[in-house]
Amino acid sequence: MSSSRLALILFASLITATACNAKASPAAGPVPMPAVDAPRASSAGQQTAVVSGGCFWGVQAVFQHVKGVISATSGYAGGSAKNAEYETVSTGETGHAESVQIVYDPSQITYGELLRVFFSVAHDPTQLNRQGPDEGTQYRSSIFYSNDEQKRIAEAYIAQLDRAKVFSSPIVTKVVALQAFYPAEAYHQNYATLHPNQPYIMFNDAPKVEHLRQEFPDLYTGK
Repeated sequence: MSSSRLALILFASLITATACNAKASPAAGPVPMPAVDAPRASSAGQQTAVVSGGCFWGVQAVFQHVKGVISATSGYAGGSAKNAEYETVSTGETGHAESVQIVYDPSQITYGELLRVFFSVAHDPTQLNRQGPDEGTQYRSSIFYSNDEQKRIAEAYIAQLDRAKVFSSPIVTKVVALQAFYPAEAYHQNYATLHPNQPYIMFNDAPKVEHLRQEFPDLYTGK
């Protein structure tokens, strides 16, 4: 655990009462639907998306509550297999970002709709190499695309949001090719669900899930 995250856990117990007012995204209003998106599939299937936006605990928790998501796995992307290990990634020197692999049914939710959730409630896309209390390149905002269609949709969406000035500052999210995804250690999986009373989760991650429920009632699932 990084020193900044540990410090927040100790401090948050004093200010948890303010947690319900926290919101990841600084958007001035609702984040619009992507103008460029993949069509909704006519039959059930499985596709995969990988994103990073700060501590993977909260990003995983958000997508675990999105309709059409089959699974969300915390892990690492951007570096190599030899250093895909939490203590090493936490140095910020491995090239990895704490990431989440999302397996979803494209007949229930599109890639663009997933990105809308990513930009709306999962993280702040205007913060460079940090999210909230966590700082370092391992907390950067990235979309790791696995094919040309995902790249096209992600780049078009970022351009659309910047043109519309949805955020008061430019989006810093990088769109980069996915080389590999490495699942994180077992103790990081489902962390927010398994530790709902931990101050860090209460302060930093639970509000994201609540905002998902409020802003996307048609997509929210309480599973």
